[in-house]
Amino acid sequence: MSSDESIEKTVKETTAGLIQYSPEGLVPFGPVHPALKEPEYFKIILEGEKIVQIIPRIGYAHRGIERATQDRTWVQAIYLVERICGICSFAHSLGFVQTVESLTEYEVPRRARYIRLLIAEMERIHSHLLWLGLVGYWTGFDTLFMWIWRDRERVLDLIEMITGNRVHKSYATITGVRRDLPENIERHVQSAMKYLSERVVFYKEIVNTEATILTRTKGVGWISPDVAIRLCPVGPLLRCMGFKRDVRVDDPYAAYDEIVPEVKTSTDSDILSLLNLRLEEIEDSIRMILDAITAIPPGPVKTTVPRTIPKGDAMGHVEAPRGELFYFVRSDGGNKPTRVKIRTPTLANILTATEMLKGHTLADVPVVLTGMDPCFGCMDRLTVIDLDEGKEWQINGEQLRRYGIEWYKNNKRE
Repeated sequence: MSSDESIEKTVKETTAGLIQYSPEGLVPFGPVHPALKEPEYFKIILEGEKIVQIIPRIGYAHRGIERATQDRTWVQAIYLVERICGICSFAHSLGFVQTVESLTEYEVPRRARYIRLLIAEMERIHSHLLWLGLVGYWTGFDTLFMWIWRDRERVLDLIEMITGNRVHKSYATITGVRRDLPENIERHVQSAMKYLSERVVFYKEIVNTEATILTRTKGVGWISPDVAIRLCPVGPLLRCMGFKRDVRVDDPYAAYDEIVPEVKTSTDSDILSLLNLRLEEIEDSIRMILDAITAIPPGPVKTTVPRTIPKGDAMGHVEAPRGELFYFVRSDGGNKPTRVKIRTPTLANILTATEMLKGHTLADVPVVLTGMDPCFGCMDRLTVIDLDEGKEWQINGEQLRRYGIEWYKNNKRE
């Protein structure tokens, strides 16, 4: 059975007794759509304008990164995994190196742990601001989008001053960070954080009083906490349903055992609550950054380690801006990983987002999907599964390229 036939069969089964299945009641959304900045496909089943079922079809942006890490050294793999996502690239590199570090006996210097916290929280601020701007855009409030993305530049400037890069930081390394903080960075950080603190207060007022935003977000995307328990979302999406879960507190890393985050929660479970929750998280990130930059201890920023990593399996996780980012690493005692497996927050949240859309209209799809803060390029890595034979295997980039060439040759239109 082909994948399309399998999806069609699933649609018929899941909608049996709900609506009479027909092409008129089915709307394709993606993989190319103005509301999607990355390719993904959703089969939306309607009853009139009302959404009764959404079936996601993932897998349009796979790049074979997990397999590619096995052909690179431990250090080279750091720069590869951070390219899984440009928005939270430091979270990926930090998640990877911390997992690798757990296979060694070396300690991360205390100063390096503070610096890791600084960059992680700056990345959280810029990611949340990016998301807030996009919500403004999809609700029709373009001015809010422009304001927020202008302010986001202040954080990106700080990240560039410290790491040398705005997007792919290339800063984390095994048992530390690649370089120390630049001189006089404290005053730049304090100035930027003071400015952002004032702007967040302004944005909180806008979000809770502007009719354009309230009409498109209040009560939209509401979901029962009981459903959340069944679907296991992570990050702000879980916390806006009242669940106090955060990897930084539940399993502290970097310097989060010394500078403890205040886990923000809400019980409203709609897009408006997500807006307020992320603004509150930005305020807490600002507080932690200011605490860290004034209390940062002296000392080295990394430890010299051998090129080989002891044999063993390790699991690790970090609280990326979107939620829990999970890494599994296997070493055979050599200078390259034997296996790297990654579960991103978007994969954990996508089913919850489709559940949030039930009962709403097509016009709500961009807002609710954006509410999940999706990163489909982050989520998609190629694994082939043969449902009929029960087999699973992976292919590398060159095999994927050859397959694509052969497929288009065989399916060329006359």
